[in-house]
Amino acid sequence: MGRSRNETCYEQALEVLAGGVDSPVRAFHAVGEMPVFAEHAKGAYVYDEDGKAYMDFIGSWGPMILGHASDVQLDGIEEVLKKGTSFGLPSKLETMTARAVEEAFPSIEKIRFVNSGTEAVMSAIRLARGATGRDKIIKFAGGYHGHADALLVDAGSGSLTYGTPSSAGVTKGAAKDTLTARYNDLNSVRALFQAYPDQVAAVIVEPVAGNMGVIAPEDGFLEGLRELTRNEGALLIFDEVITGFRTAFGGMQEVTGIQPDLTTLGKIIGGGMPVGAFGGREEVMSLLAPQGPVYQAGTLSGNPVAMKMGLNLIGYLKEHQEIYPKLERLGERIKQGIEEKGKDNGIPVSVSHQNGMLTIFFRSEVPKNLEEVQQSDTRRYALFHQKMRKRGYLLAPSQFEGMFLSDAHTDEMISLFLLDAGEVFEELS
Repeated sequence: MGRSRNETCYEQALEVLAGGVDSPVRAFHAVGEMPVFAEHAKGAYVYDEDGKAYMDFIGSWGPMILGHASDVQLDGIEEVLKKGTSFGLPSKLETMTARAVEEAFPSIEKIRFVNSGTEAVMSAIRLARGATGRDKIIKFAGGYHGHADALLVDAGSGSLTYGTPSSAGVTKGAAKDTLTARYNDLNSVRALFQAYPDQVAAVIVEPVAGNMGVIAPEDGFLEGLRELTRNEGALLIFDEVITGFRTAFGGMQEVTGIQPDLTTLGKIIGGGMPVGAFGGREEVMSLLAPQGPVYQAGTLSGNPVAMKMGLNLIGYLKEHQEIYPKLERLGERIKQGIEEKGKDNGIPVSVSHQNGMLTIFFRSEVPKNLEEVQQSDTRRYALFHQKMRKRGYLLAPSQFEGMFLSDAHTDEMISLFLLDAGEVFEELS
């Protein structure tokens, strides 16, 4: 039997791409498999180079809330492309998209677009330091906020997958001002403020952790962070790169009613195009150049194609917010179904989900922090992933990543998924 097109693509990629991929988790090493090379995607399905269809629960890690290649996102894109893909000048599409974002997020009075979530977070932290005159930041173990040096300290996602809590090449100087607290543990945050009085510029948090698997905030945790940062003169940064426009139209800020000082966004606000943004109170944002002394720039920031796709998607979500309860309902179906099948087969398993974001953990209870996440049975998760892939499902290729539902998923699809998952659980028992 000859080699598949997928295998050939991987061999060719290994010859020219570092590691054969452009982002570590795509390598599928954690689940003992080869990468899936996508040829095209539509709706809830991705098709690989061999033409095999997969029901997709990756969704480009969040932005494909309507499914792949939706007519909504693509509307008018050809016209934008014909006018030019980059100007190095402002365009009215940036203003229109900014207004749409600010309408959804009342805490964002002014915004700046960038090209990635990493860039958004890096810039927001620089701005927080400039606004407070302080150097240190507090993040949470397992929280991933992009690959800027200072944030690859006890990071989640890919670094967890490969067993490296920090990265080679990150200097001690870059990491010395990054303090790490425990997610869902306010006392650990208080202790850091007490140990470093008047030195903390900001606390940055994923309001729903999405890079050590999906971990929801416990009652009072985010509220406590808001109170602590106010009392200590530090800024609160919500990293809503994943949750923005996904957990609700106004992200977790709408769900919780909490308004941070700064917010980072990405992925979805460009409809899947490379994009990021950070925004917040006008008095803070006015410190950015050219108004103020905090420098930030980007040649491709506010790219017209990304702005148009994001504007299309945000406008649609504003008018069709019934999508959010649908995603919550489908996630609850998966949670109940998977946990029931685990119990029936004597396999410890739990499912954490929040409005279309979810993780299947091979442990008896849903974890609430990184320490508990790391007690999951990663070997069993890998076996589950392998068997489900053979049946035509594309799941997160790591125990430490989230899965994402879209409006393109149907009840019938979820029923089929649970039927096949039940048979796989029987094989694993």
